[in-house]
Amino acid sequence: MNFKGIKGRWMVNGIAVALLLVAVAIIAFSLAIYNYYYATARTGLENKAQTAVEFFTTYVSKSYREYYQSAYRYTESFEDKDFIELQFVSTKGRVEISSYGISAGLSPETSDIASALEKGKIGYWRGVNRDTGERLMSVSAPMKYADGSIVGVMRYVSSTKLIDRKIVQGTLAACGLGFLVILIVFFSNMYFIRTIIEPIDELTGLARRIAEGGYGIQTEKKYDDEIGDLTDAINEMSTKISRSEKMQTEFISSVSHELRTPLTAITGWSETLMYDPEIKGDSQRGVAIISKETARLTKMVEELLEFTRIQDGRFNLNIAQIDVEAELEDSIFAYGELLRQKDMALEYQSGGQAIPAIPGDPGRIRQVFLNILDNAAKYGKDGKAITVSIDRQGDYVVVRIRDHGPGIPPQELPFVKKKFYKGSSKERGSGIGLAVCDEIVTRHGGDLIIANAEDGGVCVTVRLPVGR
Repeated sequence: MNFKGIKGRWMVNGIAVALLLVAVAIIAFSLAIYNYYYATARTGLENKAQTAVEFFTTYVSKSYREYYQSAYRYTESFEDKDFIELQFVSTKGRVEISSYGISAGLSPETSDIASALEKGKIGYWRGVNRDTGERLMSVSAPMKYADGSIVGVMRYVSSTKLIDRKIVQGTLAACGLGFLVILIVFFSNMYFIRTIIEPIDELTGLARRIAEGGYGIQTEKKYDDEIGDLTDAINEMSTKISRSEKMQTEFISSVSHELRTPLTAITGWSETLMYDPEIKGDSQRGVAIISKETARLTKMVEELLEFTRIQDGRFNLNIAQIDVEAELEDSIFAYGELLRQKDMALEYQSGGQAIPAIPGDPGRIRQVFLNILDNAAKYGKDGKAITVSIDRQGDYVVVRIRDHGPGIPPQELPFVKKKFYKGSSKERGSGIGLAVCDEIVTRHGGDLIIANAEDGGVCVTVRLPVGR
């Protein structure tokens, strides 16, 4: 169980409180039955002793001989001899007569006898027999002549084994009841916390799907309480984000379409002016800059249009059997001039296995390769080299494009394929190129993997299935 979660903390705190209360209740109950049984047993012995002493004092009070004979007859006819030992003790503390016989002649030297002899009152003692180790309790009552002098002590001795057994049985019963209470508390807590945790888990999953781009999704409101209010808030948030996202997409699409016409005109006139013999020197360099920046802006507009097509479901693939190796080589050839202008070397490594034709959209696959090469040239320009390889690995064709630049900060790697994410890079761009590439590769049933290479730079891996 996760003790850091709500469920773990709730269960630990709830069970801890229940355990504490049950433990206190068991201890209190055990003390209560302990005191009850011992107090009852003591009272019973004292009452029995008091009654017997009053009888002896009333009817046997003339001589010690008469007292001794009467004590002997009383002991012989004692009905409770199976449970209680009856002793008659002399004023010197010696047992003269015993219903068990074996105790006669002994001197117990317990506090109850001393209290009866010295104070003339009923004494009580509880302890352990030094010879047998048995737990005992005894009551001693002084026996007096008519003049009030003490002739001896009547003593009742009882084992506490039965009392202790009843106390243990009562304590065990209390422990069993306490365990039952703990089980009830545990399962009731489990049921109650489930009614909280499960809805929260559902809402957490909904919030996570919204964060991953599932704008507009809703969940059913099942509870008319605080969780229900949270459900309403998340549903409302999802709806508003969906509307905002739709407005953003529509705006981007509208602006992108509006930019295409003037960009086409600028591109056309800049290319025309490049070949005008009257434009020379700085003017010609200025026109070249205009042409270059227009091409960059046109590429950005095309990426934005691709993005809006993905968002509103107009992004389609024209599937055919394609030669991936040929598409990659064409992309490298098309990008070669730009790399030469940037004084960057490109090393191409073809795999040892034959690369089969695969189902795919050749235009989209080439778009992926060109975009990755453009990123490698842009962000890895300090490394002055790009390495491209293609090979077959099992049921996949694997293309790797690696630069030798500074790489991507590890904390930014999980987000580089998110739309509009640019991280800490100062390079210009829309931040949606990789998002579009990821969508294209995913729709082909493949994977786009971006990672830092072990000895520097970024390695982008495109895995495309041989057959779908």
